[in-house]
Amino acid sequence: MCWQCDHPGATRADYLEVLRRAARKTGWAVQYVETDPPFAYTIGLADAGLPELLITGLPPERSLGLLNAAAHYMVHETEPLPGDTMDFGDDVVAEFVEVSAPDVHMGWAVAYHGGPVRGMQVAWRDHDGHSPWCPDFNLGGPRQPVLGIRGPTEG
Repeated sequence: MCWQCDHPGATRADYLEVLRRAARKTGWAVQYVETDPPFAYTIGLADAGLPELLITGLPPERSLGLLNAAAHYMVHETEPLPGDTMDFGDDVVAEFVEVSAPDVHMGWAVAYHGGPVRGMQVAWRDHDGHSPWCPDFNLGGPRQPVLGIRGPTEG
């Protein structure tokens, strides 16, 4: 169940306060959206001048782990550019893609910040190393919508 479903009398302001408390602990919070396909995104990274992160097509625990790892990297190392890749270990590699319309997909981040935010998608590769724009990506497995245009890559 979602927080709002579990708190039917609560307001948007109440939930924004929950997000603020969570973001104060680590610098960001993660919002999971149970749609088909599901997606998740960070809330709070823009306070540090960084883009909010988004990931699609994965279950909650996996989304949370990858977003937290990428956010930690951005806060403590450097901001990746569109087309940059990140190796998460355990054969998980992702490419960063600039989200074309963050306000469409990251509503709570927009509400939290009181206006537009930049978004960067963590576009994960499948177990065979295929990127989501490859025709052989994750055959028979969950799909991964890419919400922006792929950036320049090396090679």
